[in-house]
Amino acid sequence: MRIITLNLNGIRSACTKGMLAWFAQQNADILCVQELKAQAADMTPDMLAPPGYHGYFHYAEKKGYSGVGIYSKRKPDNVIVGLNIPEFDAEGRYIEAQFGNLSVVSLYLPSGSSGEERQAVKFKFLEAFMPHMRQLYASGRDIIVCGDWNIAHTEKDLKNWRGNKKNSGFLPEERAWLTQLFSEVGFVDVFRQLHPALEAYTWWSNRGQAWAKDVGWRLDYQVATPGMAAKAVTTGIYKEQRFSDHAPFMVDYAE
Repeated sequence: MRIITLNLNGIRSACTKGMLAWFAQQNADILCVQELKAQAADMTPDMLAPPGYHGYFHYAEKKGYSGVGIYSKRKPDNVIVGLNIPEFDAEGRYIEAQFGNLSVVSLYLPSGSSGEERQAVKFKFLEAFMPHMRQLYASGRDIIVCGDWNIAHTEKDLKNWRGNKKNSGFLPEERAWLTQLFSEVGFVDVFRQLHPALEAYTWWSNRGQAWAKDVGWRLDYQVATPGMAAKAVTTGIYKEQRFSDHAPFMVDYAE
């Protein structure tokens, strides 16, 4: 079972750069996307449902902002849109597709990089989201939460960690939140489980020559319950083409 997660930084932009043609060649079972930056009216038929796939979306109310989606070969038994928290659901940050005992989530966690106000929103989201993650874990279901978490967990997860200790995405409180999710709640960072020491990134700033010099951050994760994480066989970060400022991150799971 191949699952891919990709922050599109705008679905219309990513599609003009060949994202859908690339996706058609991946033989993926599920693609989780974030940052659609589109409303339903902006979506073409191929964006709504690429050939051979079903598409489900949680759009933000604000135009050209946020939004998440899931494409799946198999039609889900159930789709849950939003967290039932109006403040965050207005921003289109969560969608969950259920297939038997497996839940796959596409998540776009807020960024706090634009200033203190948005950082406060990010902390508020983290506070509200932890109980939801605990509930998911306690449900006994197999869970895979894919998405842009907007946090680099450890020093291995961003190139210039020394210079970012006081910046959003690498703040001690954010990193501690992820540590709690993994160490206390029990979720597994699938990439890190397979690659304990590998330094590899999924996002690069548009400033300077971050992409050319591979000065990046690992912000895109697949976070799974232990039984599901144990089925992860290989991971890949696709960098041959650029559809976004993020790279697609894929995991193959044994059936």
